[in-house]
Amino acid sequence: MSKDRFEDHFKKLEAVVNRLESGDLPLEESVKLFEEGMRLTRICSEKLTEIRKKVEILLKDEKGETVVQPFPLEEEDASRE
Repeated sequence: MSKDRFEDHFKKLEAVVNRLESGDLPLEESVKLFEEGMRLTRICSEKLTEIRKKVEILLKDEKGETVVQPFPLEEEDASRE
């Protein structure tokens, strides 16, 4: 997997989607962009799966069971400072 950040891949994917949605591309270029979009989608999906697994590990209790905890919102964190 590439060392690029998820955000970098996602921005590239957004650019591909925007170009495809423009509808002003020749078929061959559209197919190449579609292939690139699918590649970027797989990379993003893999990165999200990896992150989800890390979060699940962090949320396990001493018995190895997943504990559901509310995710703190940035607004809540800022009000505590």
